[in-house]
Amino acid sequence: MKALIVDDDLALADVLSFTMRRAGFEVLTAHDGLTALERWRSDDPDLIVLDLNLPRLDGNKVCQQIRQESSTPIIMLTVRGDDDDVVRGLEMGADDYIVKPFSPRQLVARAEAVLRRAHSAALATGPLSAGDLTLDAGRTRVRRGEEILAQLTRLEGRLLEALMLNAGHVVPHESLIDAVWGPAGGDRAMLKQLVYRLRQKIEADPSEPHYLQYVSGAGYMFEGA
Repeated sequence: MKALIVDDDLALADVLSFTMRRAGFEVLTAHDGLTALERWRSDDPDLIVLDLNLPRLDGNKVCQQIRQESSTPIIMLTVRGDDDDVVRGLEMGADDYIVKPFSPRQLVARAEAVLRRAHSAALATGPLSAGDLTLDAGRTRVRRGEEILAQLTRLEGRLLEALMLNAGHVVPHESLIDAVWGPAGGDRAMLKQLVYRLRQKIEADPSEPHYLQYVSGAGYMFEGA
């Protein structure tokens, strides 16, 4: 497995590289956004660990450009923890988001979880239907009949998949977090933002959702009837 580490802090990049090598990864490095894109295209890494604040091209733009061409798993690193920053990174297509400082063990665990989910997503590519919706094309496209409602990010696809697989039943918050991000990979605030974004894409009136129902104190439910 190859991991591309992208951070303009050379000392931190060295620490991250050492951590990933100890975990068995072949490590590539880049210290600015444009070089990161060049390394990604030339070396085809299995995973990208991407700092948000980069010279020449920031991390969100790097992530966005990669997502236009590839589903390579991306973990964003940043000192920012505000909801807006989290949401923006996820909207650009990041698979996970770690706020500095963090432990080397946390990074390895999140990297392994992201790669497991990516592998599972590659295997589970058949259509999934519940009610009048169908989730297909690698579980990232939503149809109603023949009408294409939306193209989803991978996180949105995993959330909708987890809810459709349990249509008509409440799925607890923690179960959804585990399904989307893996253990310790997300929280309720991130889940709430992801539900909000998904509703914007598939609900006729996101303020009065038909499909994605919130059950107070319990979790969320897909209502397909």
